[in-house]
Amino acid sequence: MKKENNYVIIWLLSGCLLLFMMVVVGGITRLTNSGLSMTDWHLVTDTFPPLTEEKWSQAFEEYKKFPEYQKINIHNNFTLSDYKFIYFWEWFHRFIGRIIGLAFIVPFVYFLFKKRLSTETIKKCVVLLFMGGFQGFLGWFMVRSGLIDNPDVSHFRLALHLTFAFITFAYTLWVALDLIYPNKATVILPLRKLARVTFIVLILQIIYGGFVAGLNAGLIHNHWPLMSDGQFIHDSVFIEKSTLFLNLIEGKSGVQFVHRTMAYVVVGLILALYFTSKKHTLSSLQKKGINILVLIVFLQFTLGVFTLLYSVPLWLGLLHQVMAFFLLTAMTFTLHRLSK
Repeated sequence: MKKENNYVIIWLLSGCLLLFMMVVVGGITRLTNSGLSMTDWHLVTDTFPPLTEEKWSQAFEEYKKFPEYQKINIHNNFTLSDYKFIYFWEWFHRFIGRIIGLAFIVPFVYFLFKKRLSTETIKKCVVLLFMGGFQGFLGWFMVRSGLIDNPDVSHFRLALHLTFAFITFAYTLWVALDLIYPNKATVILPLRKLARVTFIVLILQIIYGGFVAGLNAGLIHNHWPLMSDGQFIHDSVFIEKSTLFLNLIEGKSGVQFVHRTMAYVVVGLILALYFTSKKHTLSSLQKKGINILVLIVFLQFTLGVFTLLYSVPLWLGLLHQVMAFFLLTAMTFTLHRLSK
């Protein structure tokens, strides 16, 4: 690692930390049903929440015009105090997004001016810049889907927003790792191929985690290892929608079945990576990456089971999402060490 890269590495890893915070607060926002509390988006004027009771009342009256209040909260004795609570989490989620933007752009311009970035790193950072902007668009695109008729955001858009946040984090970490470990590691082709497949399947599992969250599919079939009525594949997996394909991407039972089944696949692939690695000579970092990956995947699997059994209490749902983040971190690190 070159000394002149130290500040750039700290900058990129700080971005990873902010993205982690963003995902955590996003999880709280979703689990507290706070995501539709801010009904418009302004780059500057939304930077701070309403500062007077009059402004709060105006914001609350605006919120009352939209489906979430008219179809759900109007029946729950929903007060201004309740509104302030859900507003805070959505505002805080957006505020962190603004902080991330500033924390990326300002140092990026500085490092460009000081010529601290190689041409290759500049290209990667430009990609990150566009990824960050696109993620902001995806957030508003998701929220808009819950402000028209249905007081729930599209589970497709939610999964896209969530997964792209994870991918943005993984790419930011990858760029940082390129600078931390500039020397190439020994590439073991069977392990690299298996790690790449595992990474892709993990991303698919995260997508389905978004589907489960968006459809509230974790609130049904709260049994394990079988679904309701002692069935491995519950009958409802096939009958909620008109076709099997729609059942597996839109049906609550179908989506949950895919997510819980794919969990076994992820565990199996990581175990395969572990046992295959025993047949080869690995560096200490490669060994550590795979060992940590095995530990985290079992923790995540266990959390997933308990989250399901207890019908997604806020703290377990959030912890499950956080552990998914750690799992992707370990997977990204391991893949990087097996690819360079």
